[in-house]
Amino acid sequence: MIQEVLDKKNVAPLFLGWEETLIWSCLQDVMGNIYTDDADHPSSAMAALGDFSFYAGRPDEALAAYKPLSCHSDFMIMVPQNKEWEEVILKVYGKRAKVLTRYATKKEPNVWDIKALTEMVSSLPDGYEIRRIDEPLFRMCRAEAWSADLVSLYPNYSVYRELGLGAVICKDHRIVSGASSYSRYLEGIEIEIDTREEYRRRGFAGLCGAKLILECLKRNLYPSWDAHDKRSLALAEKLGYHYSHTYRAIEIEGY
Repeated sequence: MIQEVLDKKNVAPLFLGWEETLIWSCLQDVMGNIYTDDADHPSSAMAALGDFSFYAGRPDEALAAYKPLSCHSDFMIMVPQNKEWEEVILKVYGKRAKVLTRYATKKEPNVWDIKALTEMVSSLPDGYEIRRIDEPLFRMCRAEAWSADLVSLYPNYSVYRELGLGAVICKDHRIVSGASSYSRYLEGIEIEIDTREEYRRRGFAGLCGAKLILECLKRNLYPSWDAHDKRSLALAEKLGYHYSHTYRAIEIEGY
């Protein structure tokens, strides 16, 4: 029987050495949940937050097939700890599963060129403004599909104000690009960047990313970046991150 883990100390060893901030969010009781085969003596565990779930310990088909009641999406990105977990997930979901490669960046404090990032933010073209996400902008982000993930894991602005941080570029009272904390853990955030389709390839994502990094540094928060493709990795490297490694993830449609 799959159970939610309330006391994380029993399950933490299963995720030892896994440098994923979404897992840390769950283990630290900041955001997300952890599920296991046995809450007192866990041998398998799933950390779930937003559209991501991470599988550790002994591969378990029941845990791979489990969908938490709190999850209302039919899409999930599953990250297996090893090849054995990957095989179990593929067996459970069959044709609904698609294997992809993601790109991790190194967790390096004090690696950014603050002057360069500041100059990047100041290069915003005339007619545009870059603003921290306040309550009206939070609501605007939630109102459109392309920008919803900037704030989607926060049930309301009060929670976002406490845990979240973000910046958007606006033109004519309309958001055209944004960078925000997809999730939060005690020491930092995981960055989410999105741009309205007709404003892409204009450098706005980089400007928003630079602004968010600077805001994190002011608050002694680490702005973690996990790239979903090579374009995202290239943008991360432009902002000062360094490539760490690739890893395999599995997209599930019809979760």
